[in-house]
Formats: sequence, C-alpha cells, structure tokens
Amino acid sequence: MSASHQPDGFIERQLRAQGFSLVAGTDEVGRGALAGPLVAAAVILHPDADLEGLRDSKLLTPKTRERMAAVVRERAVAISIVRITPKVIDRRGLQRSNIRALRAAIARLDPRPHYALTDGFPVPRMPVPALSIKKGDRVSATVAAASIVAKVVRDRAMRRLHPRYPAFGFARNKGYGTAEHWRALRDQGPSPVHRLSFKGVGADGTIVAESLEDWDEEAVASSSLS
Repeated sequence: MSASHQPDGFIERQLRAQGFSLVAGTDEVGRGALAGPLVAAAVILHPDADLEGLRDSKLLTPKTRERMAAVVRERAVAISIVRITPKVIDRRGLQRSNIRALRAAIARLDPRPHYALTDGFPVPRMPVPALSIKKGDRVSATVAAASIVAKVVRDRAMRRLHPRYPAFGFARNKGYGTAEHWRALRDQGPSPVHRLSFKGVGADGTIVAESLEDWDEEAVASSSLS
C-alpha cells in the first residue's frame, strides 16, 4: 500500500490557516450496492489528531477498518451518520438520495463546522461553505475518516441482515453484485432490502451498478477480504 494514499491533513491545515477552524469531511458508502442502505458519515477531527494508518476505507482490510474507526471516534470533535434505506433510494433516486445524505451528515454535526470537504462531486445547498475534491478520501484526512466510519457502519448493518436473507451472502458481499449475489437474485428474486431501481434487481430497474464509482473496488474488496 503506497504511502501516497495516506492523507496528511494538508488541506485541513490550509483551511484552518484561513480562519475555518472546524473543518469537516463527509463521504458515503454503498452507492453501487444492489441491496442495503446508503450510509453517509461526516467527521470533524481535532487539529492535532495523530491518525497513523488513516486511508481511504477501500484500501484497508476489514480488521484495520474496525480499528481505525474506533480511533477516529476517540479523536474526533464530532461525528454524524445518515442512513438512506433502499425504499427511499428507489423513490427519490440514487443521486438525489446521495446528495441529501451528505448534506444531512454535515448539518447534523455538533458543533457546526465552518467548512466542509466532500469526495468527488459538488453537493449543492450545503449548510456551510464546501469544496469537492477528486479522490477526496485519498487526499483529505477528514474525508478519509468519514469514509472509514461510514464503511464500518454499513458493513455491520449488512452482517446483521445476513441471517434474515442468507441466500444472498450479505455477510460476504455487503450487498454488492458478486456472482453469488446475482445467482441468488435469479433464483429467488429480490428481498425487501434490495434496490428495485437497479437494473437486474427490480423489473423496471434502470441503474447499472457496475457504472457507479464504488462498485468495482468494493465488490473485489468484499469478496476477497471478508
């Protein structure tokens, strides 16, 4: 794992130097999953927090993610978590749900941040000034911390769903489209926690999971690291 993938907090320090003393990062997990919630987290880190090993959640093993999530919770000024259910995703649409989740995660932080960093795309109508950063979870410490918290929360949720719907292998694939998961969908049809707006899941689904940014990395990680 390259050291270049470890955020050093440079962006946050630059913002603090400009007077934005409370800088939050926000990120979501589960965009490309066929089942389960979309989870967004927002984190404000202490300026002097030493988070050795902090990286984009997809670059960490499950055990390391759990450990880093505990460290982030210990050393954060504030953390918030937002969960969007499959039914809401189907009703509102994935992108709209994603934007609302990120915006809500920032809005629920206490204390309120002075500035927010997001991963990848701009989030309109943020409650505070905000900047979107390409591959933000690999260059911003607060975004990386948020990605870890969101990933751990969502993975735990999918493991809890596994005993209710064991045929889909949620404990292993976390709801992503592995061969095992697609086979179960063909054999049994979707469960109540599936996203019917996704192509191949619901009869009228149009969202192609493989086209979404987190699908490839997450599907590989969930099948090889779990």
